[in-house]
Amino acid sequence: MSNKNFGFGTQIRKSPYFDSTVKWGATGFSVYNHMYIPRDFGDPEKNFWNLIETAILCDVAVERQVEITGPDAFKFIQLLTPRDLSKLSVGQCKYVLITNAEGGILNDPVLLRLGENHFWLSLGDSDILLWSQGVAINSELDVKITEPDVSPLQLQGPKSAEIMIELFGESIKNLKYYWFRELDLDGIPLIVSRTGWSSEFGYELFLRDGSKGNELYEKIMLAGKEFGLKPGHTSSIRRIEGGMLSYHADADIHTNPFELGLDRLVNLDGDINFIGKEALKKIKADGVKRLQVGLEIKCEKLSGPNTTFWPLIVDNKIIGKVTSAVYSPRLKKNIALAMVDIEYSKVSLEIEVSIEDKNFKCEVIEKPFFDPKKQITSKSL
Repeated sequence: MSNKNFGFGTQIRKSPYFDSTVKWGATGFSVYNHMYIPRDFGDPEKNFWNLIETAILCDVAVERQVEITGPDAFKFIQLLTPRDLSKLSVGQCKYVLITNAEGGILNDPVLLRLGENHFWLSLGDSDILLWSQGVAINSELDVKITEPDVSPLQLQGPKSAEIMIELFGESIKNLKYYWFRELDLDGIPLIVSRTGWSSEFGYELFLRDGSKGNELYEKIMLAGKEFGLKPGHTSSIRRIEGGMLSYHADADIHTNPFELGLDRLVNLDGDINFIGKEALKKIKADGVKRLQVGLEIKCEKLSGPNTTFWPLIVDNKIIGKVTSAVYSPRLKKNIALAMVDIEYSKVSLEIEVSIEDKNFKCEVIEKPFFDPKKQITSKSL
C-alpha cells in the first residue's frame, strides 16, 4: 500500500519500522508520543487470537525513552516516582508512576536501570522528557536528560519464547520476568527485556540504532514464520482483560494512585523524597472519593473499543464513567474499566451506562477479568 493513502506530515515522526509495517499490512495509524503507531492489521479479534495462541510482532517505537544519566541520576529518578527504588538492580525493570505536586499521575512508564547512574523511562503517552528537564533545572542535581535513539518492538504471545531462541540461542531462556540484557543480533544493537504491554508472555526489543529498524523487523518475522508469528498491534481486548492501564484513558493528571488501587507503587513510610509525597499522604489520610472498578456491560456485543467516555448512572445521577470498554471473544461478554464514586464500587452492584443515548445495565465485577494472578506473564520458561 502506498504511503500517500495515509496523509502523513512532517510534524509527526515515523518509527524506524514504518516501511516494514506498511509492507506487512498496516492499514491504519494513530498518534502517540508525537509518533505514528500502526493500529490496524485487519480484524482486531483475529489479532487477539494470534496474540494468545501463537505470537504477534508490534511496532511500539512510540514508547519513547527518557534517558537520565549523570552523578545524581539515581537521586533524580527517585525524585520523580513514589515507588521505592532502593532495591532496583542494574539489569532490572520496574513499573513506576510519575506524579506531580498534587499527587496526580503524569505517566506510568517501565523504568530500566542500565547502570548505577544510567536509567531509561519507557513511556506511556505524555511529555515526560519535558517534565524531567523542567524538574532538573530546579533540582540542583547533576543530571543529563535526553531522548536517545531507542525504539522498542514487542514480541508477545506463547510462541515468542521459541522465536527468541531461534534468534538469540538457548541462553535467552534464562532471562527473568522484568529483567533485561544487552544483546547484538547480526550487528544490530539491542536491549532485550521480558516485559510487554499485552498481559501475555513476551519480550520487548529496544533497538539502539534507528537506521536498522526495518532490517530488525524483517529478521524477526523471518525467524517467526515457522512458529506462526503474525504482524500485529497492541490488543485492546487483551490489555483490558488484564486490567492494564492506558494513560489518558484510564488515568490522567487528575487521577491519583490510590484511586487505581496502586498503593503498592507508593512508599509514604520511608525516608525517600519524591514529588507529590505530602499530597499523597493527605489523600491517603483523607481517603479517596472514587475508585477504578471492573464492569460487565449487559448489551449486545460491542463493535469495538469505546472512543468516548460513557457516563455511568444511578437514579438519574452521573456517578462515574467508563474509561475502556471492549467485547472479549474469550470471555464472551463486554468488559470495561470504569472510574466511579466510591459508594458505587462494591462488586455485584448494578448500575447503568449511557451509550449513544441508550441506557444498558452493568454489573461491577472483579478485575483483572482474566488471569488475575498474572501467571501467564510471570511464568518461567
